[in-house]
Amino acid sequence: TPVIQALWRPRREDYLRPGADTTAIMPAVSKGDGMRGLAVFISDIRNCKSKEAEIKRINKELANIRSKFKGDKALDGYSKKKYVCKLLFIFLLGHDIDFGHMEAVNLLSSNKYTEKQIGYLFISVLVNSNSELIRLINNAIKNDLASRNPTFMCLALHCIANVGSREMGEAFAADIPRILVAGDSMDSVKQSAALCLLRLYKASPDLVPMGEWTARVVHLLNDQHMGVVTAAVSLITCLCKKNPDDFKTCISLAVSRLSRIVSSASTDLQDYTYYFVPAPWLSVKLLRLLQCYPPPEDAAVKGRLVECLETVLNKAQEPPKSKKVQHSNAKNAILFETISLIIHYDSEPNLLVRACNQLGQFLQHRETNLRYLALESMCTLASSEFSHEAVKTHIDTVINALKTERDVSVRQRAADLLYAMCDRSNAKQIVSEMLRYLETADYAIREEIVLKVAILAEKYAVDYSWYVDTILNLIRIAGDYVSEEVWYRVLQIVTNRDDVQGYAAKTVFEALQAPACHENMVKVGGYILGEFGNLIAGDPRSSPPVQFSLLHSKFHLCSVATRALLLSTYIKFINLFPETKATIQGVLRAGSQLRNADVELQQRAVEYLTLSSVASTDVLATVLEEMPPFPERESSILAKLKRKKGPGAASALDDGRRDPSSNDINGGVEPTPSTVSTPSPSADLLGLRAAPPPAAPPASAGAGNLLVDVFDGPAAQPSLGPTPEEAFLRFVCKNNGVLFENQLLQIGVKSEFRQNLGRMYLFYGNKTSVQFQNFSPTVVHPGDLQTHILSAPPALRSQVDGGAQVQQVLNIECLRDFLTPPLLSVRFRYGGAPQALTLKLPVTINKFFQPTEMAAQDFFQRWKQLSLPQQEAQKIFKANHPMDAEVTKAKLLGFGSALLDNVDPNPENFVGAGIIQTKALQVGCLLRLEPNAQAQMYRLTLRTSKESVSRHLCELLAQQF
Repeated sequence: TPVIQALWRPRREDYLRPGADTTAIMPAVSKGDGMRGLAVFISDIRNCKSKEAEIKRINKELANIRSKFKGDKALDGYSKKKYVCKLLFIFLLGHDIDFGHMEAVNLLSSNKYTEKQIGYLFISVLVNSNSELIRLINNAIKNDLASRNPTFMCLALHCIANVGSREMGEAFAADIPRILVAGDSMDSVKQSAALCLLRLYKASPDLVPMGEWTARVVHLLNDQHMGVVTAAVSLITCLCKKNPDDFKTCISLAVSRLSRIVSSASTDLQDYTYYFVPAPWLSVKLLRLLQCYPPPEDAAVKGRLVECLETVLNKAQEPPKSKKVQHSNAKNAILFETISLIIHYDSEPNLLVRACNQLGQFLQHRETNLRYLALESMCTLASSEFSHEAVKTHIDTVINALKTERDVSVRQRAADLLYAMCDRSNAKQIVSEMLRYLETADYAIREEIVLKVAILAEKYAVDYSWYVDTILNLIRIAGDYVSEEVWYRVLQIVTNRDDVQGYAAKTVFEALQAPACHENMVKVGGYILGEFGNLIAGDPRSSPPVQFSLLHSKFHLCSVATRALLLSTYIKFINLFPETKATIQGVLRAGSQLRNADVELQQRAVEYLTLSSVASTDVLATVLEEMPPFPERESSILAKLKRKKGPGAASALDDGRRDPSSNDINGGVEPTPSTVSTPSPSADLLGLRAAPPPAAPPASAGAGNLLVDVFDGPAAQPSLGPTPEEAFLRFVCKNNGVLFENQLLQIGVKSEFRQNLGRMYLFYGNKTSVQFQNFSPTVVHPGDLQTHILSAPPALRSQVDGGAQVQQVLNIECLRDFLTPPLLSVRFRYGGAPQALTLKLPVTINKFFQPTEMAAQDFFQRWKQLSLPQQEAQKIFKANHPMDAEVTKAKLLGFGSALLDNVDPNPENFVGAGIIQTKALQVGCLLRLEPNAQAQMYRLTLRTSKESVSRHLCELLAQQF
């Protein structure tokens, strides 16, 4: 009946013209094969007035079928087929079927097409991979595959693909490739075999063996049957992603086939022409296949491909041959896939500019989907040095789209494109438009717009007063969406740049005078006025009492965190403006502060009040001195935007190819919101702590440090050559060398590592003629490092004769990833005087790096899998050493990764891969180093399966260049 036949009949290829011959795919069912009993049953079900009546009718039919199957009289093939069809229909109505499977399997042995068809249909729908009948089914399928009957072979292949279980894959994965490339296979069989193999490969890639058939399957691209070619392209596209070298010969054949399609008229491929567009689905598949490889190396093939791409772009300019939407959809599908290939190659300036101009025409198209796709594609084009200027010519259209588009997703793509096309020449215009749009933007994308404005304002700021104005406007317009990363960053930049501090203080003071200002504005104002309020104190309108009154008027409206910051600002004011001391101490003495329910506020009030009362002016000035500049590091706002945008955003967010000399000041750690610097060890003299910390760091020798170390502990002699820190960093990319040397002692290191195990030989040489007494080198594990890395240093004798050398062996096992290296503490007496030194032991996480070789396709596939923002760490930095390619290569190999050739399209770049081996887990790692010799800068990108490892490896490796 039509109902059951529709369940199994293969779907006509979408691009076959109506009435095309499909008899090669599946034979028609003769009129005599109709099943009257099935038609009556379906009619009864449809005529049921209630659910109960339907269930009653179904139960009656199930009882009848069960009795027929269990009866003594053997059923003929027609009856089995009819009852199996009824069971299948009942199952499709949502009822469980627990019998009839054996009868369906028996139908597979029939020589009648209709009976075999129903048997395969039942098995495909109702039999699971764990069924006890799977062996019988496999035997029947094997017989049909060996029958050389194309109809039966197609039915068997369809069943394998529909079930797609691992058991079937193991049984037939070796046979299907043989059928696919056999010279006597019918076209319909080849087509089914290719799609069946594709299904099995997607389900269980390890089951499909690569062999000589891979070279032969490529030649199916030259097959005369377009259905075979279409199926083969789908299969090759999937296979070449894992084994690109095995299918490299497909490039020339794909280009040849694409050329014939593009240059043909619609009448040449009548059966595969869809609304006057020749074979659009096959064209799109061929273009996607070519995107799996770099541009062809053969000049003739490349020239033919460029000619094809130009032809597609030319046809896009021709008037449409039909007004129906199907015609434009097919035509535009090929066009957009062509543009994707042009962008992928990124090597043909003329094509890139033409693609940009074509997309520009779509920006004002009446179809919303086309406008969306055009904006999305132009975002990628904007990052190419060849097409960036062409993209910029459409800035007015994109700005208009940002203002007038009804669809929020299109507006978001417009904002993305403005961000991507921004450079020095148009930064102020784009930032201004995005700020204007922010006032009416949808709430769902406001935070993203804020991040982009903050990044652009920082990256292209020449006049930092404009940067300060922009960030304060951000807070005023969308304060709720300004994250901590944004206002931390502006505080960092203002702290690091003397030329903008006075302007920032003046501007934020004026912003705070608004009757209602956002809490983030209060935070920024509290920090900046606490640090640089003295720069505007000379103006009576912003005198110290006025500044304090203005800030304190906001105090009761703020959260606990902001109040804590303001209290720190108040104690800073006492140091900057002594005339405010009495007023501020009165505020701190207030019961609302000293007896505050919040512990943090109460503690700050008590400590700041005591500090202002007890400490002398000099000590107070030392404790409350101006914050030092923050070290320059990658901006945390970029990382925040990457997390917001997701996996595909990295290249568009920080692509530096087109403007290497841009004024990018991204960098620096995030400042803590508090404006009070960390107290030095001298703070204990004020009596504010009960006892000093157990291991206070030594005070720095800066000019502002009033105290020296009064506890004369043992100290080692000054080292010769590099400092211990420099020596430690040199061992990141090597295993042997001198770790430390001074006038008394030399320590050498020789180490080897394999997987998560290592062995280190330490050589201690006495450079004097006097014996070392009580010589005791020990390994110290700071914090919880003992659980991360185990080392077992054997004991040494306690004397080292003059001129002698002793050896210590460490056996090391890495249990988990770690960030801090173990410490080597060496103590001894020389001439009666105690000597001591503590060094970082050169054991870093990259020592357990196992290099991994992989093909380009595997690399890019793994790179895309590690696309979560927290899995990537990136650093852009100045070269500290001469940029020599051979030296760089040696360092990367010494770092532990395998260097992969012919992976990056730019031969100047370095690409590596490896696995960090620990006892608990393995951490896969991919790296990419991009040197820019002209700018004397590097961009280093690492992606690993663990966030902390990505950051740590990036920091370690960046310090080597």
